Amino acid sequence: MTMTDDATLVLPAAQPRLPAALVAERVSAWFGDHQVLEDVDLAMAAGEVTALIGPSGCGKSTFLRILNRMHELVPGASLAGQVLLDGHDIYDPELRPIESRRRIGMVFQKANPFPTMSVHDNVLAGLRLTGRRTRRSTSDDLVERSLRSAGLWEEVKNRLGTPGSSLSGGQQQRLCIARALAVRPDVLLMDEPCSALDPTSTRRVEETIRSIAGEVTVVIVTHNMQQAHRVSDHCAFFLAAEGKPGYIVEQGRTEDIFERPQDERTSDYVNGRFG
Repeated sequence: MTMTDDATLVLPAAQPRLPAALVAERVSAWFGDHQVLEDVDLAMAAGEVTALIGPSGCGKSTFLRILNRMHELVPGASLAGQVLLDGHDIYDPELRPIESRRRIGMVFQKANPFPTMSVHDNVLAGLRLTGRRTRRSTSDDLVERSLRSAGLWEEVKNRLGTPGSSLSGGQQQRLCIARALAVRPDVLLMDEPCSALDPTSTRRVEETIRSIAGEVTVVIVTHNMQQAHRVSDHCAFFLAAEGKPGYIVEQGRTEDIFERPQDERTSDYVNGRFG
């Protein structure tokens, strides 16, 4: 895959609010001379939740960042293979990276609202970062709709002018989800979004994930096996031997991965016998 910031091709627009399928084909990745992923094939179904599970260091987060072209931002990083969004390669050399990142959003492990920006303006920040503007008459509706989708509206509707940093940790994470949804992505990537949250906040974020799955395709990295079981429709189990790149041992419907795994290593991992 050739990586460029100069070209102008734009991906064909997706139908409004219809999630898109995301497919990785023979994806391998390196940091300098160190290979971290080898020949990963994974289809992430439109409108469903795919969980990436596996022990630390097996390439899950790297793979997630490859899915919206963040991997290329790391000095010395390279990759091979294809990532197809509704059949179009997001690494097409004529495609602007910002367009891929608009259609494939990201929520990080640590909530990162703009601390001095109001809740209202935090929701709209993603649009501004992608160079899109909204009229005031429509922006208020967009803010409400995004906060409702993120399960946060009732908690903050009377606090829209307060700084995003004034919210609790769980609320800040859902604010970041609302900010990502405001851009109307086809896919939302989530890198351990609940790892820093208390059980109550975790439950609310999980409820949000399940509620938005019909609007967007969700791919989540999690080390919490109970969470993967609760929120996902599909699972992919990553593993890496000592000194070897990560790869997918097994993938399939979540109930099959947890209840009828085909590989003994999968069974050992989901049942807590290693990792």
